[in-house]
Amino acid sequence: MELRHDTVLLAEAIDSLMVAPTDTVVDATIGGAGHFMALMEKLGPKGTLIGIDADHAAIERAEVSLKAIAEKDRPRVALVEDNFRNLASILASSGAETPNKILFDLGWSGFQLATGRGFSFRTDEPLLMTYGDPEKSEATASDLVNHLSETSLADMIFALGEERFARGIARSIVAIREEKPIMTTFELVAAIEAGVPGWYRHRRLHPATKTFQALRIGVNDELGALRSGLASALTALAPNGRVAIITFHSIEDRIVKAMLRDAAYAGQGTLVCKKPIVPSSEELTRNPRARSAKLRVFERGTNTNAAFSTTSLTSAYA
Repeated sequence: MELRHDTVLLAEAIDSLMVAPTDTVVDATIGGAGHFMALMEKLGPKGTLIGIDADHAAIERAEVSLKAIAEKDRPRVALVEDNFRNLASILASSGAETPNKILFDLGWSGFQLATGRGFSFRTDEPLLMTYGDPEKSEATASDLVNHLSETSLADMIFALGEERFARGIARSIVAIREEKPIMTTFELVAAIEAGVPGWYRHRRLHPATKTFQALRIGVNDELGALRSGLASALTALAPNGRVAIITFHSIEDRIVKAMLRDAAYAGQGTLVCKKPIVPSSEELTRNPRARSAKLRVFERGTNTNAAFSTTSLTSAYA
């Protein structure tokens, strides 16, 4: 498989953050390191850049990229292999409790397709879908597929994948796993295709797309991580600091929109743009996968000290 990663909304995200050379900046999702290196270029030797990613391979990519820049010309850099849900403790241990700028790119890197963890329905791999080491994860995709009840499985596929045929897919999965556990991506694809109408298998969008999305989100508790990480970011930001978040599907965008709106209503700061920034027509021509991306930006006020709460966002799946 040819590996390719196109950084989405690169210029828009960097410009919206308005990075100063002496800022302390956090890239909460290194991924393919595109935003990470662009942020590096904006910072001077007195600045600080903290890069975070739960995937060890992403940390390694950032380390390789760093070698191309003379140490005297770059800011202080800290690379942290962790989930951004732990942002508060990461900032504390890095000595950067009040960063000036924070970026979250919630898309997943094309490089992850080559991890062999079952993210793609186009190659036959073990059904894991963990961002970090599967041995350290609470559950894998195969665990969920083989052990959740039919009702719970259908609810998850519908809520996290917005899949209209979630009930049929869950019914098919349960029927097949009674004969043999579903352990690989191709086995799961076969179960999904058996649970949807014939016409649904021949659309432009692969019939497994939404179910795979739901399992990936569920395995990695992406929505819980988003709530925790963004709440920590809104609390930690220095006065006049900015946080930028790039989302790629409506579920996470609704959470981001609600949290930023609540922070603005609470007097913690302001929305930089009332409507999200979306990719240009030129970017979409170059990278059609960017079509669902939305960038939202929030600026913290000058006199806000209260911690941000997520108590208004308690739904199990949204």
